[in-house]
Amino acid sequence: MEPVALYIHWPYCARICPYCDFNVTRDRGQTERQTLLFEALRRDLHTQAALIGPRYLASVFFGGGTPSLMRPDWVATLIEDARTLFPPQGDIEITLEANPTDAEIARYQAFRAAGINRLSIGIQSLEDQALKFLGRNHSAREALTGLQTALSVFNRVSLDLIYALPDQTPAQWASELTRAAQLGVEHISPYQLGIEPDTAFGRAARRGTLKPVDPELGEVFYDTTQTVLGALGFEAYEVSNHAKGPAARSQHNLNVWEGVDYIGIGPSAHGRLTLSDGHKHQNNKPAHGRLTLDGTRHATVAARDLKTYIHRVTDHGTGMDSEPLSPRDSAEEALMLGLRLTEGVRLERLTGLALSAREGLIADGFLGQNAERLYATAKGRLVLDRLLLELLYE
Repeated sequence: MEPVALYIHWPYCARICPYCDFNVTRDRGQTERQTLLFEALRRDLHTQAALIGPRYLASVFFGGGTPSLMRPDWVATLIEDARTLFPPQGDIEITLEANPTDAEIARYQAFRAAGINRLSIGIQSLEDQALKFLGRNHSAREALTGLQTALSVFNRVSLDLIYALPDQTPAQWASELTRAAQLGVEHISPYQLGIEPDTAFGRAARRGTLKPVDPELGEVFYDTTQTVLGALGFEAYEVSNHAKGPAARSQHNLNVWEGVDYIGIGPSAHGRLTLSDGHKHQNNKPAHGRLTLDGTRHATVAARDLKTYIHRVTDHGTGMDSEPLSPRDSAEEALMLGLRLTEGVRLERLTGLALSAREGLIADGFLGQNAERLYATAKGRLVLDRLLLELLYE
């Protein structure tokens, strides 16, 4: 059997952060709607499981939104469903994203009992002024309390941080990052603040009331991140992910980056699925009118609107549409994801790509290659988007 990973999107948040462009909705205690969503998640999972046939479960990731606002018994049920449909081969990583608020901290023990064994906690900053700017609903003190509670409950904890804020200096960031790295976590995901157009920050930038960090200064911030975390034992195994050794890496994200099939359930959730040629859905009919899995790898995406997603699952068994990926599509995606990894992308996944600029980029020190992989150097990761353009289109 081949592996399959599972991503579960829970869109509810207590507050919508001004930088966030994910598919989220304000949690207003919509108990009936949330119950319908939970039931839709279960049915969607079962439908997609029937489409892909026997697999073993490789990892589970609850993202959002804020999945730590879910009822722990719902989390437990979804995990049990996944394990029943795709019996895992040994222990697997099951991650849940959380925030350090009182309401969520109180649930940590229940989530562990439900089957969660890795917590990804959205600290975002250790400075109160920065947290206020980012629209977070916790203070720096609460962030530390939540993190220490998480470390007392879970053996594996990751924290997220956002840097390159307006008026922040690289020296200030280095100090904050050093403090964060010494708090006892095994994994840190530092993200440079991006100004997305359809967010509150994007609108502020268009009005001129918010000025993003200059790209050259952004490079200094990035270099600072690599230097500080590297010196403290956190290897940069991906552009925005640092871990204390291979065992601390996010196995779910690695599955996605390395090309393992994964199911996505929940509004706007993405997936990558392959249906074996010999396997057909019950009665040879697709679960959804737009679903045409035919033996090739497909990109799947669920309806973004919450009501639409629930209605689609109710009517058709799944809320997602699919699009077949050509061999070239798959190879291009493998290149774009794989070059984010420090170890790079496996060469056999690039079959069919000319990559005529490869030799020149290797000679210029932007890329490297060994017997198994093509990879971006430290110099190349600074200009990764440009490298991809040159490799694929020049």
